[in-house]
Amino acid sequence: MSIHVQKTNRSIRNRRIAIALCILINVVIAFLTSLFKLPMYFDTIGTIAIASMTGLFPGILVAVITNLLCGFFNEYALYYSIINVLIAIVTAWFVRYKKYEKILWLFEYVLVLAAISGILGTAVQWVLMSGPQFDDVAEAAAALSQKTNFNYFISATIVNIGLSFVDKTITVFCAFFCIRFIPEEKRKAMWASGWKQTPLTDDVISTITEKRGMQSVRGKMGLLISAVSVTLVLVMSWISINEYYKKTMEQYTTDALNATRLAAEFIDGDSIELYLRKGESAPGYQETKNLLYKIRDNATGVKYLYVLKISKKEYTFVFDLDTDDEPGNPLGYTNPIEEAFEPILTKLLAGEEIDPIESDDTYGWLLTTYYPVKNSAGKTVCYVGADVSMSYLSDYTIEFLVKSLIIFAGFFILVYGYALSASGYSLVYPLSTITMSAKDFVENIGDQKSVDKSVKNIRAMNIHTGDEVEELYLAICRMEANMAEQIRDIRHYADATAKMQNGLIITMADMVESRDSDTGSHVQKTAAYVKIILKGLKKKGYYESKLTAKYMADVEMSAPLHDVGKINISDVILNKPGKLTDEEYEIMKTHTTAGKEIMENAISTVEGENYLKEARNMAAYHHERWDGKGYPEGLHGEVIPLSARVMAVADVFDALTSARIYKPAFPIEKALEILQEDSGTQFDPKCVEVFMDSLPEVKQVLRKYNRPEL
Repeated sequence: MSIHVQKTNRSIRNRRIAIALCILINVVIAFLTSLFKLPMYFDTIGTIAIASMTGLFPGILVAVITNLLCGFFNEYALYYSIINVLIAIVTAWFVRYKKYEKILWLFEYVLVLAAISGILGTAVQWVLMSGPQFDDVAEAAAALSQKTNFNYFISATIVNIGLSFVDKTITVFCAFFCIRFIPEEKRKAMWASGWKQTPLTDDVISTITEKRGMQSVRGKMGLLISAVSVTLVLVMSWISINEYYKKTMEQYTTDALNATRLAAEFIDGDSIELYLRKGESAPGYQETKNLLYKIRDNATGVKYLYVLKISKKEYTFVFDLDTDDEPGNPLGYTNPIEEAFEPILTKLLAGEEIDPIESDDTYGWLLTTYYPVKNSAGKTVCYVGADVSMSYLSDYTIEFLVKSLIIFAGFFILVYGYALSASGYSLVYPLSTITMSAKDFVENIGDQKSVDKSVKNIRAMNIHTGDEVEELYLAICRMEANMAEQIRDIRHYADATAKMQNGLIITMADMVESRDSDTGSHVQKTAAYVKIILKGLKKKGYYESKLTAKYMADVEMSAPLHDVGKINISDVILNKPGKLTDEEYEIMKTHTTAGKEIMENAISTVEGENYLKEARNMAAYHHERWDGKGYPEGLHGEVIPLSARVMAVADVFDALTSARIYKPAFPIEKALEILQEDSGTQFDPKCVEVFMDSLPEVKQVLRKYNRPEL
């Protein structure tokens, strides 16, 4: 096992120990505050400490587990987990971007924590308890509301934010104080312990995460986790509510039936008419009514309990009990038969038992049961009705969903954070690192130093995911290392080949030059001038798309072959001391076409050698003119190959500044004057311009060969 892996494993163990200790600190302090009924929690000291030391996911993990354990002594603790989780997220963000290093930023940090705790805490309390959790907070909120005319909820929120500010100020101080006892080296090691490779810088991480967004593996996994989690919660909530609805309906139906049956047993069927005539003064009426109240109050869910006498056209209340929010109907109150009775009216008139009925009308969503009351002759004289209000179910459904979402939010962020953390450290970052290293390797193949640096960089990544990603990484490391060595061998071979080619070119050029007694060092000087002009054009940005490093190297390499066609010219003409006749000049001009043929034959033999193609262009067209009056083809402007236009300037300047048997060497000033005069007619103006700008280098070439006075 490598030393790096051993250090990583040790850091992971330290992080796990730190997580356990921070959970313990949170739970113990939360228990003490609960025991002494303090209006504060102090249950995020460990969350802030671990998020500061190890990052986002451990902070979320500590937050969720803390509230889960606190649920054993605080029934509402689990609902506050989302607050603890958000505190972990804010803390990790502040620490990552060093926002705590200034007092103002630290104050903002505490203020943000207080706002999260105060606002969300108040909202949770309103959902769970319909008001503040602590009496002191309730009293303070009421007093603030009276003095400021603020809404009670807003007043409670303000009070909670104030308490949370004190809470979080003390909490942050305690957390950072505890962190000071841990050596900085260990803190850094724990922060980096989640990495499955050499940690990346924030800039590189930002580049990776912003480059593809949701199209990345991390984005897709986060989207998948979100969809699965939300779907799971919705399905489980629907199943739970559906099952609860069924069981509650069964329970309510049973309770309502039992209530009506029990009431029917105690009601004296023979006294119904007497009750209707004399009312409450009838013997036994008040006792029966009191008994009905007891039956209703002890029947779960039963809101209305009443006794009806039913005829074909109307129904009359014999008993109708008051409720907390509605008065009962007076004795003898009569209503016409409503639409809701019509389906069961026949059975009611026949005195039969009625199945439970579910309805939603002006009285609300109700489950109603009827049971017949019989007289001593066994004849049904009235019915006991019991209404169960089903609005409780809808209220429960909403409350259940809200509570589920509050609890789910914390666990969802935990699962989502784990998915992003796992995919990031085990997939996204390693794969992105491998991809960037491979691209860097490919882009720098032409530069051996850069290639070797790329191999060194990818090895330094030290990816150790322990899965297929690590296998891919090791395979690419081996491949790049092998390719780097192969490229090195190829480059050595290419360098040797290039040296041999250069030697052959110089030899060929020397063979031509040796036949011309009047062109001393012409090959070397023109090649030097060509190089100067090419660099000048490149520097000024002229012909940028053409002047690649490869193109410039090809032109420089093949420049000595521009006069190779002179090998076909007779020595008599080539070395004639006087002026050539028109016929001789025409023969001399054929050295361009002869050079072109020689180079084309060489190109067909050595296929794909670009430098020979530029040698052909220079040999064939270095006597063409910018105005189209040159030879052999009368090309003009940029139709003339760039290499030939460059050579034209170099060739003429060397001819002017060198002594010939038929003329002395011109002064450099005169030669430059001639170049400027012919710029735009004989020569490419840009080539003349950069040549004039490079006079120090030009003079250095002249001094080196035959003009030491310069």
